[in-house]
Amino acid sequence: MQPLLQREQVRIGAAGAPSVLTLPADAPGLVLFTLGSDAGGSANHPARHDEFVANALHAHGVGSLLPERSDATAGTGRVAADVERQTRCIDAVLVWATRHPATAGLRLGVFGTGAGAAAALRAAADHANAVCAVVACSGRPDLAGGAALQRVEAPTLLIVGGADADALARNRQAMRQMGCRKRLEVVPGASSRFLEPGTLDTAAHLAGAWFATHLTARCDT
Repeated sequence: MQPLLQREQVRIGAAGAPSVLTLPADAPGLVLFTLGSDAGGSANHPARHDEFVANALHAHGVGSLLPERSDATAGTGRVAADVERQTRCIDAVLVWATRHPATAGLRLGVFGTGAGAAAALRAAADHANAVCAVVACSGRPDLAGGAALQRVEAPTLLIVGGADADALARNRQAMRQMGCRKRLEVVPGASSRFLEPGTLDTAAHLAGAWFATHLTARCDT
């Protein structure tokens, strides 16, 4: 049975893009979504992919904060600059979430794809006391840098398509660099965009279950 949802459009900061805050009743935690980009700076996942994952979170009783895609949130085409920009955005959202009446006191997680995964991991490294869980789906954790990966304390799930050999190699390398509780899940037959039948559903369920587990448990960071 789908939980009762409370939805609110919010704007974070004077120049922030509109975001949709969705909270199931008695949600223990909130997941912040980044706007991922691939190495070329284009959207790595359509907006509906993020919405699909957000719906899976809601089914697990976890809230979501999903930024609306617009020209203001589009990638620059320069990967390093995009990672830096998205990291700053997450920093601002983390501060906002601790102060907003509807979200203050909730355990916080971050979900990222593409270069957004690197930003999520950097934010987790920089805000160990605030970020309780991370999921990177078809992500570029290597772009976070080895120093940041080593500082991540939040339980981290890396989800990769089984048909995406390059991403699998990068994520395995990141696994070796991280000292936190971590898991690598490979979705059989999935490409980087998870367009194959059933693959996005599998990835979304994995993400929902991870956040439901680690945002309902005590955040030790």
